[in-house]
This record gives sequence, C-alpha cells and structure tokens, in this order.
Amino acid sequence: MPATPHDLPEVARVARDLIRFDTTNHGGGRAAGEREAAEYVGAYLEALGLEVDYYEPVPRRTNVHARIPGRNPDRPALVLHGHLDVVPAIAEDWTVDPFAGEIRDGMLWGRGAVDMKDMDAMILTSVADMLRGGEQPDRDIVLAFFADEENGGIEGSSLVVRDRPEWFAGATEAISEVGGYSIHVDDRRAYLLQVGEKALVWIRLVATGRAAHGSSVHADNAVTRLGEAVVALGRTQWPVDLTPTTRAFTRMLEDLTGAVGEDPDALARRTGPAAGFLRSTLRTTTNPTGLAAGYKHNVIPDRAEALIDVRVLPGTEQAALADIQRIVGEDIAIEVVHTDIGLEVPFSGDLVDAMVAALGRHDPGIPVIPYLMGGGTDNKALAALGIAGYGFAPLRLPADLDFTGMFHGVDERVPVDSLVFGQRVLGDLLRTC
Repeated sequence: MPATPHDLPEVARVARDLIRFDTTNHGGGRAAGEREAAEYVGAYLEALGLEVDYYEPVPRRTNVHARIPGRNPDRPALVLHGHLDVVPAIAEDWTVDPFAGEIRDGMLWGRGAVDMKDMDAMILTSVADMLRGGEQPDRDIVLAFFADEENGGIEGSSLVVRDRPEWFAGATEAISEVGGYSIHVDDRRAYLLQVGEKALVWIRLVATGRAAHGSSVHADNAVTRLGEAVVALGRTQWPVDLTPTTRAFTRMLEDLTGAVGEDPDALARRTGPAAGFLRSTLRTTTNPTGLAAGYKHNVIPDRAEALIDVRVLPGTEQAALADIQRIVGEDIAIEVVHTDIGLEVPFSGDLVDAMVAALGRHDPGIPVIPYLMGGGTDNKALAALGIAGYGFAPLRLPADLDFTGMFHGVDERVPVDSLVFGQRVLGDLLRTC
C-alpha cells in the first residue's frame, strides 16, 4: 500500500513537495522557472525564524538566501547550497509521472529525486532539526538555493555571485551535490567525497555546403560532412590523464581491492554501476547531444549543426579544443557556446575531517574516497568569491541501485531510508564543523 503523507519522514515529504514543482530547464533561457519552488523554500525557512532574501534577475528565475548566525562570528562562514531546477523528463519514457513525487517500493520517484531536490530537502530538514531544538552552529551557515544550474548557472548562481556577493560575506567553504553517497568497490561499501569538478566547454560544430535538390548527385552535402565529424568525435577514445585528485582516487581503490598497479579504467570498473560515471573523471569526454539541419525532405541544406558536451580536466581546455579541431577536420567550424572553470580542492583540512567523521559516526568503518566529478555544480560560480566547494550529499545506498546512472536519466529515484540517513549525517556535520 502506498505511504500516506503522515507515514513519510519530513525529509521525504519536503523532497516530494519539491519534485511536484515542475522546474524544468531546457537551457538557453527556455525554462519553466523556479519561482514557486523558491517560494516554498523561503516559506519553510521563514517558519524556522530565518530572514529570507530573494533575487530574481530574470523573470521567474528565482534564487533564495538565508543566514544562520553562529556562536563564533569570527570563524569563516560555511555555505550550503542547492539548485531548484531540473532537466527535462519525457513522461512517456518513465514508469511513473516524473512530477508526481510518488513513493513506490520504499523509494521516492521523480525528476529531481537524485539531482538535486533530495539534497535540497536534506539541507532544509537538517537545519530545521537544529533550529527547532534551540541549537546554534559554531559558525555562520549561509543557505542558498539557485536557479538555472542545469544551464551552467547563467541565469542563476553566476548572476547571484555578480550582483549579491554580500550573501556570502565571510564564507570560505561550500557544500553541495554529487558527493557523500555510497558506492560498492567489489563487495565493499565506500563513500565518495567530491573535491573537484572537470571544466565545462559546450561547443557547436558547424558544417557548411551547397544547397541543392534532394534527388541530385551532390558531394558538397553539409549534413554528410557534419555526420562524419560527429561520428569521429563521438567515437574518440580519450586517454586516461590523472590529476592529483584522480591519483588519490586510484590509490585508494588499489588499497581497497588489493589490485596494486591495475589500470585506472579497470580499477574504476570495480565500482559496479558507478563505473561509467567514475571512468569519465579520468579523461576528457566529448558527447554529441543535439543535431539540427534541414527544412524540407527534398532540399539538401547548406548548413548543419551539432551540439557537443565537452568535459575536460582542469587546465586542459585549449589543448582539448585543438584536439577536437584535428579530429573533426579543418572544414568544420567550432563555436564555443559556454565555458566554465574546472576545480580541484584539497582532500584535507578541518571541513573534510568533519565530513569524514560525520559519515563515520553513522556508518562506522567505511572508507571515504576523494574523487573528481565529471560534471559541474554551482561551486564553480562560488569559486569566483574565493569559496572552496565540496560535494557532500550523504546517502547510504543499496549495492544494486544504479544511482549515478539516474543523473539526468529515466525513472530517477532515491530510497526514503537514504534520505533519512543523509539528513542525520548532514545535521551531525552542521553541529560539529
């Protein structure tokens, strides 16, 4: 029998409520907008006695801010942040309505259950537990919920950092998504702590030719030329190139498995369902994500375009673009649509120690491994203010759940028990960091 609202832990109810706001972001300024979800978050925080600020630099692209004063105002503040938008979901492809927030088989289903309304709910409810209990963190906690993260933060965090830097006054570190969750290495559980992000380079490939009748013998076909370039780039096997973070990652996998000296790809494959996600952190990736050409079945167009999502190791952006030009050929134009920086921060220090210790108190004896995330978060925008960002959305997950495969995937879902675990670990961290 489906769970009723009163049967659900608060963290699951909040995550479910957030999923029910359709905050779909198609990119390029085409978005449903986050306003209603932002107002829900703001009302929740106001009910806890916090002063809430909103910033909507673009209509309906709403950002939310609040600050919890700490006992020691001389200490640097910590930022907890999430985003309220989600990528599109094609309802016909899903087992459930992606915006219904359905509970099934002990899991919360819906777009955003993994990326990242689960973490938004964990932030809100862990703060609520602390404040309702009359507790106060040692240092200021800055809460921020951004718009437009799924479009690189162009209409969200980048504008907030530019126009509202005072929101983050005194902050030196930040915590957000895509880290802190468990994987299984062979048959042993471990947690990933995100201490870096690859750089983002979104490009458009453009092929040009000569327009002609669709029935003609025609060698100068832009669509054919583009297709050859897309296949060449999409099938490129980029080599492993380790950074300080991925070296530490592979060393710890060696320690866990005993497979000393094993190829990094082979080590990553030992993580089961997470392998595809983690192998991407070891190299450049160039994935075609969109095609556009033509306007009538019997007309050969003179232009064809492809979108490519390029993720590169920090500092290798220009070298990667040169390699891409060589692969696609000089007759293909490369237009850079959007770029964002790569990040690596130390897997050391008081905050890292506190995150590792918080996990250890709730799941004793389980190792924590640093890793470089293949995608990106709003930590990139905060880096412009000198804030070091980490990924720590703590979730203890079943070994057979392909959690990483559900980022932007179909039938996104998260176990309710994992949400409760994450709320407790995050609350523990806020009390001790």
